[in-house]
Amino acid sequence: MDVLIIGSGGREYSIGYALNKDENVDKIYFAPGNGATDELGENVNIKDYNELAKFAKEKGIDLTVVGPEAPLVDGVVDIFKEHGLTIFGPSKAAAQLEGSKVFMKNCLKKYGVPTARYIETDSLEEAAEFINSLSEPIVVKADGLCAGKGVIIAQSKQEALDAVKGMLSGESFGEAGSKVVVEEYLDGYELSIFAVCDGKDYVVLPAAQDHKRLLDGDQGPNTGGMGAYVPTPLVNDELYKKVEDRIIKPTLKGLEEDGMPYTGVLFIGIMVVNGEPYVLEYNVRFGDPECEELMVLFESSVADMLYKAATGNLKDAEVKFKDNTYAVGVVLASKNYPYSSSEPAEIIVDEIVHEDLKNNSYIAYAGVSKDEDGKLLATGGRVLVCVGLGSSIRKARDRAYMLAGQVHFAGKKCRMDIAYQALKD
Repeated sequence: MDVLIIGSGGREYSIGYALNKDENVDKIYFAPGNGATDELGENVNIKDYNELAKFAKEKGIDLTVVGPEAPLVDGVVDIFKEHGLTIFGPSKAAAQLEGSKVFMKNCLKKYGVPTARYIETDSLEEAAEFINSLSEPIVVKADGLCAGKGVIIAQSKQEALDAVKGMLSGESFGEAGSKVVVEEYLDGYELSIFAVCDGKDYVVLPAAQDHKRLLDGDQGPNTGGMGAYVPTPLVNDELYKKVEDRIIKPTLKGLEEDGMPYTGVLFIGIMVVNGEPYVLEYNVRFGDPECEELMVLFESSVADMLYKAATGNLKDAEVKFKDNTYAVGVVLASKNYPYSSSEPAEIIVDEIVHEDLKNNSYIAYAGVSKDEDGKLLATGGRVLVCVGLGSSIRKARDRAYMLAGQVHFAGKKCRMDIAYQALKD
């Protein structure tokens, strides 16, 4: 089959990387892709979704996979379906789960899914009253899309109030902050769990743990993610069952009953408190950087799973993962990330002569472009992800960092403690 991947980051590169090795896939297109995706397929510079759908139809593309949240929230799936095309992702209505934190929290409440106590409001006075009823720290979230940066964990009531003021005034996140969610802080450990859904059936993928903070020891500002590992030993069969029974099943049932059956990836941000899972947030796409690790753990065909999910036949898909294999990803970021953009810098990757490293690692390129001479440049905040595989988390982590040592560009920075929670003992 021929596949179109919408997006330009490391997540989309990693999906393309998996599909490039898939015997079911003949050709891959990326819209728009990045400076390295053209090594896996063909980049297409069409921004208008209707025009992109026409292109997909003309080229006879069998499956379109949507990577980022923005096109989903904008309704790209609905547009492609109107053109009679097969596309993997939720409808515009269902994508509100990520597009609006207010919508998401109200769905959790309606469907009886465990989550933190909260209010949603556009009133500073109402927010202040609720803040005063909570213990510190306090969580403040902008309602709309903020590229993963619209959540503030305030250490004092005054800081929480200031965060609400900044959001409601439009100063912090513009229109995305016109409404806010204020909620109690849950003290536990965080997980990313992904369910591939076809509207009725679902498959739960191995749980991941992301590292949101910029610096070692979970210090510094929140980022889009500085690394992840999959699977995490912090999840056992009992916890998976609780997540399915208390979270996934009632959510899918509720969305279907509300006329927006969920097709695509349901990304569940979970906080585990004393062995009990609570939903922090829903996202409507693969996580980034979690996707970069998940994609190389599949033993079965990724293309077949995505196609059958998009066509309502997930129950017929074989979904199998590599036995006793872990993946660890380390994000290499640019000098000024996440504060401001950095000067473009040439990326140089040393030739990897070590067979063990060559066979058990790969680079997922993200914020990169090519200059007129074909040189690869670091031009984004998160530049690339070095992924290592291994029979243990430690081996996978060591390979990821070995690979990171082979990559050079001016201002390169990364966390040095990815997967520390799984290895601290």
